[in-house]
Amino acid sequence: MPPLDRGPAAAMRYHRPMPASADHADEDALQGAALRAAKLALRRHVLADRDALPTAVRTAASAAIAARILERADFKAARVVLLTLPFGSEWDTVAVMRAALAAGRIVAIPRVDKESRMLELHAIADPERDVVAGYRDIPEPLPACPLVSRDTIDFILVPGVAFDRQGRRMGYGGGYYDRLLPLLSPRAVRVAGAFEVQLVARVPAAPHDIAVDAILTESRELAIAR
Repeated sequence: MPPLDRGPAAAMRYHRPMPASADHADEDALQGAALRAAKLALRRHVLADRDALPTAVRTAASAAIAARILERADFKAARVVLLTLPFGSEWDTVAVMRAALAAGRIVAIPRVDKESRMLELHAIADPERDVVAGYRDIPEPLPACPLVSRDTIDFILVPGVAFDRQGRRMGYGGGYYDRLLPLLSPRAVRVAGAFEVQLVARVPAAPHDIAVDAILTESRELAIAR
């Protein structure tokens, strides 16, 4: 039985902030409306490219990404993993989830709390029984599934629309993972899976945004130093 969630952390944990670069000082200075506009334009562009991938290409690429994740030592060593299930044209994470369950790991899946605008983490044992279409039709665990404490997460599969070589990520614009990641243990490994078309030259980001530790695509693995 997974440990019970103790509620929001009292203070922000230490996480590696987004790296700064003198070559991009103008972009780092983006704030407010300018930052939102830059993210919106990039999000639309990347989603259009991802949506345009043929089904066969997406299927083969998903299998390659999953294989890279399953080979990672930190994934094999993890006791509690935080995963997501595919939505829309995202890469298919189901193989990773099934492998984790088969290995006896606790698999946590996020569920949106609309009132707090936060993500609750619930353990699932059977994806066909425990998962339903939730907020905006995104696959979510049933509310009756056991809560998992944020402190116990060892490995995080971080979703996103776009990523860059410095580990910056951009989501769908709701800010749910931006609010969740600072509350998780700094020791938890943050890994993103993505299609090659989701890698961009630079993701517009605020200084407080948290980067991922590695990005795995169908073709390569990018390790980002903390």
